[in-house]
Amino acid sequence: MKHLILALQFMTRLPLPAVEADRADYAKAMRWFPAAGLVVGGGVAGAIWALGRVDPWLGALGGLAAWVGMTGALHLDGLGDMADAAGAAHKDPARIKAVLSDPHIGSFGVVAIVMQLLAKLVLLHNAGDALWLVPIATAARIGPLVWTLILPPLHDGLGTLFRDGVGWRHVGVWGGVLALALPFAPWLALGAPAIALWALWIRRRIGGISGDGHGAGIELVETALLLAMVCAR
Repeated sequence: MKHLILALQFMTRLPLPAVEADRADYAKAMRWFPAAGLVVGGGVAGAIWALGRVDPWLGALGGLAAWVGMTGALHLDGLGDMADAAGAAHKDPARIKAVLSDPHIGSFGVVAIVMQLLAKLVLLHNAGDALWLVPIATAARIGPLVWTLILPPLHDGLGTLFRDGVGWRHVGVWGGVLALALPFAPWLALGAPAIALWALWIRRRIGGISGDGHGAGIELVETALLLAMVCAR
């Protein structure tokens, strides 16, 4: 239970009890990141269901607000930072780490965040059964487990910490849980290539994984699966 609470504290802004934890506990918390997706997806689905009874666009807006609110825009911040870093790397690859450590957001980051919010809003409006947002949010949070295992850390920090607490068996367990839904939603299988493509892009463009890379990847995998769901309707 301690590791689940720590995972929820990492991935959401929900009010949770304080727990005593050491380095090993924080490392093991990553195993439960997909469980945080269950919570986030459930909250978003609930908001869409409640407000969508009034108007479909209001439901989509409420779902998006719940998504941003529950995560504290944490992953959107990572997406903005990665966009700025990629823009800087286009002219000077040596500036990547400096840009990622800069708390200010640049034009690339603003555009990426706005486009992401617009994409999610439109896709949520056309999503159909909001309950499928639960496995979507869960699948996206399997990504950090995979990226930690296959990508070098960009710098000392959460990436190196989590590497000690997660293994392929944890990826397999969560993958097996999601596989139960595949007969009803085969488009969920696209989460695997989406996770792999982000890893490939990170390795080639940035060189390693960081907290920002995890956050941006979660956002993009979520959007990819939302698009797959809409196209499969």
